Amino acid sequence: MRRSGALALPSLLGLRRLGRLGPSAETRATLREVVLMRHDLAPVVPRHDPGDDVVVLVHGFFASAGVWRPLGKRLEAAGARVATFSHAPGASVRFIARQLSRLVDRIHHGAHVHVVGHSLGGVVARWYVQELGGHARVSQTIALASPFGGAPLADKMPIFVGVDLQKNSHVLTRLRQRARVHGVPHLSIGGDEDTMVPPDASAALPHGDYIELAGRGHNALLYDEEAIALILAKIGEQRAARRAR
Repeated sequence: MRRSGALALPSLLGLRRLGRLGPSAETRATLREVVLMRHDLAPVVPRHDPGDDVVVLVHGFFASAGVWRPLGKRLEAAGARVATFSHAPGASVRFIARQLSRLVDRIHHGAHVHVVGHSLGGVVARWYVQELGGHARVSQTIALASPFGGAPLADKMPIFVGVDLQKNSHVLTRLRQRARVHGVPHLSIGGDEDTMVPPDASAALPHGDYIELAGRGHNALLYDEEAIALILAKIGEQRAARRAR
């Protein structure tokens, strides 16, 4: 695990931190999500060619692909193509993973597919890779604030996707046990101020790397400059490795 100094349900808890100094980073991120959620409801598969890096972005609970717009622009500026889709609130991990599978099926087999997920989206990414044959298509997965060790809030919502996100659910137990099966590289990024997905215990998959960013909350990671830099770096590393062969 490396620490840095430096359920995507828009958390209204952050609003409690409004004060004389203005809204917290978590509150600003939450409000930004609310504004962006009306965008990109339909699946998007960009024009791309064999050899391109195509990044598939999977949002979390009670959000939409629109929340990824800022990151999407940064990825495109770095030369990647960006694919997205929106899933309905409450849908199970398995159901959303099948949606992801159908989207990836529309991407050229010669492209290099990277899947980035926020919160629930990171769990979906790993289910696709580990359980639905996605390891044959995906170069790497990156998860922001994803509850691989369970989300405490899910214990209070034992229906729909809440069942999947409980610590000892079949989905999370299987993901943890089989995390290394196919060897698809993975990076988990957590925030030490995340109250929805406690860092260390929940945000880290027992495979790959884990980086914890200080002073970041659950939704703030979506728009955090250091988190974005880490994502760009991981994609750049794989691109450089291919060119060096």
